[in-house]
This record gives sequence, structure tokens and C-alpha cells, in this order.
Amino acid sequence: MQRGRWWVAVLSLVAVSAWAQAPEQAEDSEAVEEAPALPELHPRTGEVVLGGGLAKLVVPESFGYLSPEDAEKVLVEVWGNPPGSKTLGMLIPSDVSVDSPESWGVVIQYDDDGHVEDEDAAGIDYADLLEEMQNNTREENAERVKAGYEAVALVGWAATPRYDASTRKLYWARELGFGDSKEHTLNYSVRVLGKEGVLVLNAVSSMVAPPQVEKDMQQVLGFTHFQPGHRYEDFDPKTGRVAAYGVAGLVAGKVAAKAGLFKGLLAVLVAGKKVVFAGLAFLVVALGKLFKRGGNDGTP
Repeated sequence: MQRGRWWVAVLSLVAVSAWAQAPEQAEDSEAVEEAPALPELHPRTGEVVLGGGLAKLVVPESFGYLSPEDAEKVLVEVWGNPPGSKTLGMLIPSDVSVDSPESWGVVIQYDDDGHVEDEDAAGIDYADLLEEMQNNTREENAERVKAGYEAVALVGWAATPRYDASTRKLYWARELGFGDSKEHTLNYSVRVLGKEGVLVLNAVSSMVAPPQVEKDMQQVLGFTHFQPGHRYEDFDPKTGRVAAYGVAGLVAGKVAAKAGLFKGLLAVLVAGKKVVFAGLAFLVVALGKLFKRGGNDGTP
């Protein structure tokens, strides 16, 4: 199994030496690795409440919602990511099996850094921000490689960030390259600003993924909402916590405010399915899929 839709490890083929010693038996002795059985999953549709009342999804038939426990099964057992990712669950398309090269998913998390003020949104120059992010990505590659990950190249925007001030929702997509792979990965990102935190939804697919992926992400943007009491307008400036970054910081992985781009990218690549997101190429065709099952990685 390829590791990481956001964290894929390259496995060494130790059987090569044995084959060299007995070439005449190669065909007879060649072992065909049996695909592991898929874990039992329980996708849901309709209204799904997240985080004990924090937010709500109204999941259409085209998607299935997986609980945090089922999401862990997919991320770890199917897509080969390291265990322990903290999520609010994930969304998977209902017409694609999670072990298919064309599979993809949307990992849902909650960042409680505080109320993200959006006054900077209208004035952001996303071309300049992209250039800064690309420079920081190159500088942080030494740290990535040292940590055992492939170098990453931020190729550019696959979809320039768009912020809707009326719904407090932010959407963008990045084109990423990992190591020497010629196949690039698309990292789709949705952020929903709330009272004192942000809903984080990340999906990854390869550049050869069908346009349906981006279309479906627009659906996700529309059916994801904070519940009353946790909405952006519920914030009380007298008592509430304010985040140390604004909308530009969200897009940059909070690099501008409190972390290196290395950490920001890892958070985005939680789904590391370098393979699809490896084949499809989520942190995940895996983060070849944040997700690709094939060789890229990501971590929250």
C-alpha cells in the first residue's frame, strides 16, 4: 500500500536480491501481494452535527460522512497515513471506493486559535502572497527533507483564493509538486470562519483528477455551517479570543503570523493520500492524496 495521501513512504523492494539468485524461478515464485480487506465503514447522509453541536453538515446523496473513527480507518488502514490525526470526520464521494486510485476525500478539522478578523480580506494581493509562500516553501524544504518528507514545490494557484464576506467562507486550491514526481497534486481548501475558531476542510487530488472534484468541493462549501452560538456573528469582542492572524494568514497556512510554512503545509496535508489524490495523484493520490495514497504526505 502506498503511504500517505498526505505522507507516503517509499518502500524498498528487498525481494530483488532473492530474484537475482534464482532467476529461473522468478515467474513461479513471484508473489502477488493480496490487497488488504477494506475496513467496515458506515457513511451517513443528511444532517450531521459535528463537535457536539459546533457545526452542521447537510450531506447530499453524492457524499458520505464518516465519523472520526471511520475517518481514521481510511486515513491509516487504507491510505497509509500515520495514526493519531485529530479530525471531526471526513467526507467521501459516494460513487468511488476509498481504495480506488480515483478516490478522494475531505478531512474535517477545527482550529480553535480564536476569532479570525477579516478586515484584511479585500486588500490581499494573492499574486504577492503566492510569491512569498513559494519562497518560504523553498526555504523550508531542507527541514522537510530532514524530517523524512519529500521536498515540496508550490507551483501556483489552481484556484485563486475567494472570500465571501457574507457567509464568512474562504475557498482556494493550490497546485503542489512532491519530490521528483511528474504528477502534481491539487490541494483544495475550504475555511469557514466562526465565533472563536475556523472549520478546516482539506481535500487533495492529482492534476489529472476530473473537474467533478472541484465542482463537488463547491457543494461542500455550501452545505457546511456553524451552529447558532458558534457563528461568526456570535463573537463578543469584550470577552472573546482573537486569532493572531487574518484571512491572509489562513491562506498562507498561518505562516505570516505564528508558524513556518513547513508547519502550515503539513497541516494542509493532513490527508496525505499521495496516491490520489497519487493516482488521483488528502497532508492526503495521497497528500500524493491531503490526500493521495501514493507517496506524498501530510500531517495536521
